Amino acid sequence: QVHLVESGGGSVQPGDSLTLSCVASGRTLEIYGMGWFRQFPGKEREFVAALSWRTNSEYYKDSVKGRFTISRDSGENTVSLRMNLLRPEDSATYYCVATSAAPWDPTNRADYGYWGQGTPVAVSA
Repeated sequence: QVHLVESGGGSVQPGDSLTLSCVASGRTLEIYGMGWFRQFPGKEREFVAALSWRTNSEYYKDSVKGRFTISRDSGENTVSLRMNLLRPEDSATYYCVATSAAPWDPTNRADYGYWGQGTPVAVSA
């Protein structure tokens, strides 16, 4: 089992920045990749960004490319999501995810066996 704990959500204004962090514990040697999904009220969770722990390849949803950056602190088993130029439409609950599956589709939520509890992000003027 892998346990994920997110932090860093909050309320900001449009154009502001926010960094989400996720600490993985437990059987972290099994992790192939980690990432972030988000969920809007009444909608299904959607892919935001992911990072392969094997290849260090990064994957992003088109609407966040150039604004969001995913990174890893391997020594701390932590994955962060730096979100710049936030927009009201980025407001959602953000979930940290991890997978031990290979091969792995970074954008497919069904490929992630481990989910955090979610952290809310609200962007409004």
